[in-house]
Amino acid sequence: MAKILISAGEASGDIHAGALTAAIKEADPAAEVFGMGGGALRTAGGEVLFDIKDHGVMGFAEVIKKLPALFRLRRDFGRAMDERKPDTLVVIDYPGFNMRIAALAKKKGIPVISYISPSAWAWNRGRAKDVAKIVTKVAAIFHFEYDVYKEAGADTVFVGHPLLDIVKPSMEKAEAEKWAGKKAGRKLILLMPGSRAQEIEKMLPDLLRAAKILREKMEVDFAMPRAATIPFQVLEEKITEAGIPVRVTEGHNYDLFSVADLAIATSGTVTLEAALCGLGSVIIYRTSPVSVFIARRVLDIPDIGLPNIVAGRHILPEFLQEDLTPENMAAAALELMEPERNKIMHDDLRLVRERLGEPGAVHRVADLVLNTAKEKK
Repeated sequence: MAKILISAGEASGDIHAGALTAAIKEADPAAEVFGMGGGALRTAGGEVLFDIKDHGVMGFAEVIKKLPALFRLRRDFGRAMDERKPDTLVVIDYPGFNMRIAALAKKKGIPVISYISPSAWAWNRGRAKDVAKIVTKVAAIFHFEYDVYKEAGADTVFVGHPLLDIVKPSMEKAEAEKWAGKKAGRKLILLMPGSRAQEIEKMLPDLLRAAKILREKMEVDFAMPRAATIPFQVLEEKITEAGIPVRVTEGHNYDLFSVADLAIATSGTVTLEAALCGLGSVIIYRTSPVSVFIARRVLDIPDIGLPNIVAGRHILPEFLQEDLTPENMAAAALELMEPERNKIMHDDLRLVRERLGEPGAVHRVADLVLNTAKEKK
């Protein structure tokens, strides 16, 4: 019986952890999967030892503030390794913490698979060599990621992007429109402030101000898919304070994405999920001045939005830090909904899908995990 320890530190990682766990269970029903995740991991049959809602953090400065809690979490992971004796560790995204967990596992003789690996292609290609020294295998989801890690000496397997397996609307269009509250003759714009408490504080107020501007210029309704890591009442309080009607939705995100007209979204995996549903985004991001000072000196890429990175060019607007204003967001949203610009955007989103490879990534990763676990035995 394979015993798999998994570490996914935020909402997007939990989606991948849940899909991977389901695929592992499908291939080996007796396999045990346990570790850090959230609702998706739990629903798929994994045991949540550490819940992500307690540990999400963004930015360099923010990580420093949370170091004591992260040190405790690392200690607890080490204890779980000693007590549960996993056959392999799978680390999903959340690189600052997960690479420390990976190093700990290596010291204990536990093979490590890096899945949704640190973005060495974006920050610093030298990081790939550090990862290669720690992990047993890298499951690369992008072709350009495969090249970087292979060159760094990592045992790298290209698996393709898992979102091609995960992002699938479950409803027919008419049913989805009814569920989403999509009305004839009115646009539906999604406001997506993020999955971390810090993102809600930094992004949501300006998102709501942008929505007010848009409401003055067009017939539009707004919906906000709630991340499982954010309490419903937190969103409701800020929406009520802003005085603008926004429907907070629960679940069925891909059905919502498939019938909405546009999103204004905090940069992250959700912008790529939206793109795969044919939904374009105005991509936004704001973090602490210290974090952005560091980021601007180490980033090796011109864009931060995943659809732009995958496309290899600037297909969706991005507003960061001081450029993230309600007026800029509203103006960009209006431009993207102009018929000619809208058609170009949708052609570009189809290109993004094509560049992600073939479906089946999740099952390829599950096979890699189970085979690595068997080799350990």
